[in-house]
Amino acid sequence: MFCSIIKGDIPSTKVYEDETVFAFKDINPVAPVHILIVPKNHLSSVNDVTEENSAVIAHIYEVAAKLAKEMGIAESGYRVVSNCGKDAGQTVFHLHFHLLGGKVLKLEMC
Repeated sequence: MFCSIIKGDIPSTKVYEDETVFAFKDINPVAPVHILIVPKNHLSSVNDVTEENSAVIAHIYEVAAKLAKEMGIAESGYRVVSNCGKDAGQTVFHLHFHLLGGKVLKLEMC
């Protein structure tokens, strides 16, 4: 599904894109700011991160910090979450990170 969003086959509200990642608003937000940050190169989950491709994770966190500033949540605080596997709540098997903020986040939101 995220590969189709990145290609533009499925519409999304894009908030950021570069050669490595694509970021867009979640269609079912659980916080006032809920952005998904997705590597363009398909990785199913954190389990697919290797020494050869791990730079994308650092870049995702750089993008998360940039977006947090742009969205006005950097100072108040935000959460970056990636679920790995079915038991952790991963429902789309394309590695992605949730940028969440804009309200006090309770632990059960993870």
